[in-house]
Amino acid sequence: EKNKDVMILAVEKIKRLRLSNVKFYCGDAMVLKELETRTKCERIYINFCDPLPNRGKRKQRLTHHRFLDIYNKLITENGEIFFKTDNRALFEFSLNSFAEYGLRLKNITLDLHNSGYEENIMTEYETLFSSQGLPIYRCEASFKSVGTIEKRLYDWFTN
Repeated sequence: EKNKDVMILAVEKIKRLRLSNVKFYCGDAMVLKELETRTKCERIYINFCDPLPNRGKRKQRLTHHRFLDIYNKLITENGEIFFKTDNRALFEFSLNSFAEYGLRLKNITLDLHNSGYEENIMTEYETLFSSQGLPIYRCEASFKSVGTIEKRLYDWFTN
């Protein structure tokens, strides 16, 4: 998260819930590519990030393959990305980006609050956008299927 005020709210919420398995990073996500860690995370949440609608800024979207490469280094073998947005164009871009990267998609919804999905945790932005009548788009992308096309074909033919 780049916004320190939003980060403080999240940290306070985690403290209230007494969770110890959550880590935060305040700053630009590109710095994560420099992060070397033996500890990997099981899940990355990308909630209501800047859609960067200008066509020239697509590479800066947090769901662009440049960032998926970074997440792939930081996440466990079967790790997941949980993604939510109110921006349909960003959601469509992200679904395509996840699929092109080889991620397995599930629980895709174009209207989260009317989908019957019961495990949702509302964020402050989500509360604001849904109160304005905007649909919330959500999906889960699993790194279970990540690999080059050649490796996936090799695995398929040899198994």
